[in-house]
Amino acid sequence: MGLEGKVAVVTGAASGIGRATAEKLAAAGAHVLLGDIAAGAGKALAAQLRERGLRADFIALDVTDPSSVEAFRRDATQRAGHVDIVANVAGWGKTEPFIKNTPDFWRKVVDLNLMGPIMVTRAFIEPMIERKSGKIVTVSSDAGRVGSLGETVYSAAKGGAIAFTKGLARETARFNINVNCVCPGPTDTPLLAAVPDKIKEAFIRVTPMQRLAQPAEIADAVLFFASDAASFVTGQVLSVSGGLTMAG
Repeated sequence: MGLEGKVAVVTGAASGIGRATAEKLAAAGAHVLLGDIAAGAGKALAAQLRERGLRADFIALDVTDPSSVEAFRRDATQRAGHVDIVANVAGWGKTEPFIKNTPDFWRKVVDLNLMGPIMVTRAFIEPMIERKSGKIVTVSSDAGRVGSLGETVYSAAKGGAIAFTKGLARETARFNINVNCVCPGPTDTPLLAAVPDKIKEAFIRVTPMQRLAQPAEIADAVLFFASDAASFVTGQVLSVSGGLTMAG
């Protein structure tokens, strides 16, 4: 699944699944443009990738801020000329009962997990339409497919990301643009590290494969959708959950 000659944007690239995705796409030959609000970690990762002989640049990005998204688009275009792949990985959530959520919390969750992918995709989709070529991959969550206890609004936002994927796939298929979605189950990331141990243990108990996913395993699914191996696949949702969310 080589990506030689391709340019890929990865949001949330400084840690977790975003970091693993940036590493996988760069190792496959893509010039990766790492976007994240965590500038220190993002710059460090870009430098590490370049030390390995891979092509990577960090560009500061806050996916909740339209002006930041536009500045990122301009910088990415100046550096690379065009973008072939957009991997929307940035996201955030917190386990908390719905009745304890505040409106500010709702807005943060929706902005990061739904509006962020929408804005970043919109920033890069027009040149893809003009070239009649492109790959959009959004990392949602199985919470968006089946719901998740203590993550009600997060589930709603991730469900919206799935619906966005399907709608955009229908709209852009005639332009040879593939739009797909990866839905992780519980994954061993810094975000999950903040979850109480008893909840993590419960996740492991109910997962048929009896463990958490590793970020690189989610990144493998993103790489598949970003590659020519998925050239006739669009509007699809792939769960990477160790069997947790099997559907009949």
